[in-house]
Amino acid sequence: MKNFSTVGVRVAVVALFAGLLAAPTQAATCEFRPNAPDQHVVVKGDTLWDISGKFLQHPWCWPQVWGLNKEEIRNPHWIYPGQIVYFDRKNNRLSLSRPGSGDGSGSANGTLRLSPQIRTEGLGKDAIQAIPAGVIEPFLSQPLIVEADELKGSPRIAAAQDGHVFLGQDDKIYVRGDLKGGSSFQVFRPGTPLKDPETGKLLAYEAVYLGTAKLFAEAKPGVDAHTFVVASSKQEIGVGDLLIPAPPTVIRNYMPHPPDQKVDARIMGIYSGVTHAGQNQVVSVNRGKLDGIDIGTVLQLYTLGRTVPDPGAPKAGILGTKKTMIKLPDEQSGTLFIFRVFNRVSYGLIMQVTDPVKIGDVARSPE
Repeated sequence: MKNFSTVGVRVAVVALFAGLLAAPTQAATCEFRPNAPDQHVVVKGDTLWDISGKFLQHPWCWPQVWGLNKEEIRNPHWIYPGQIVYFDRKNNRLSLSRPGSGDGSGSANGTLRLSPQIRTEGLGKDAIQAIPAGVIEPFLSQPLIVEADELKGSPRIAAAQDGHVFLGQDDKIYVRGDLKGGSSFQVFRPGTPLKDPETGKLLAYEAVYLGTAKLFAEAKPGVDAHTFVVASSKQEIGVGDLLIPAPPTVIRNYMPHPPDQKVDARIMGIYSGVTHAGQNQVVSVNRGKLDGIDIGTVLQLYTLGRTVPDPGAPKAGILGTKKTMIKLPDEQSGTLFIFRVFNRVSYGLIMQVTDPVKIGDVARSPE
């Protein structure tokens, strides 16, 4: 499978190459590549995923190999262009110091020590990224998914200043509904319904993101609408469009990991409306928080096995005229990294792929 380079937002890179002994129980999923190089010079544009792919069979499992857990992302260390990553074949580990160098930076058993650092503004700004974040940036700040039950209580634009039909930045709008103490909102319009490929059940709507609105004045007694001002406009906003609270700014640190429980999902949608997705594209799956998925979950992608007639099998049916059908196995086709999670739906980035991904394909827990 291919590895691809990444760009994007600044993220904290965690516990880099510290204590990189691979536990024996992880060998089945976190094996080193037979043709792994002796070293790699870090260059601008590298990511942890890329570097791991040069040494490991499965790049996503670097946290397991390095003995990290999901909580340790909050205690970051850094790696920068110009540093060298060494493969210590004797001890089956990676290191930032040359094997056998005895430079005093490691412990008696050769494990690299990293001193605690104080987080300051700008610290790590030139450090390499963990995963491809730039590609998913638009998906982090926009609503994307609106659960069916959210629509019932969403404030809506009831009127516009001077009777305008279409609204843009700095225009006043009048909103009805319970603001629940909020003052900053995103404006959206319900878009494509997302249905479970297996059950046909409506799970959510893909939101059409229109812009943002700020509260100007709450409705006073005897007045039915709050006054808002359009803060930004990506598309034309109109009467009837809905508001949801702007999500809080999150620290975009990503720790790849398998799900805590078994997941068997299906590809539900492909962003941009295309029929097939490839590497570096975003898809939605029919599983979310309620199914044990969280940010950083890694799933294996499979092309759903076809059902085909078996020409060598006896005919079926009462008259012996019906062909015998057989189900072919699902074929592994790539890796999916989950970066945004809702209750019943999640968005993932295709990290590696060997065959085009289409709606209905399978996304399962790594084996």
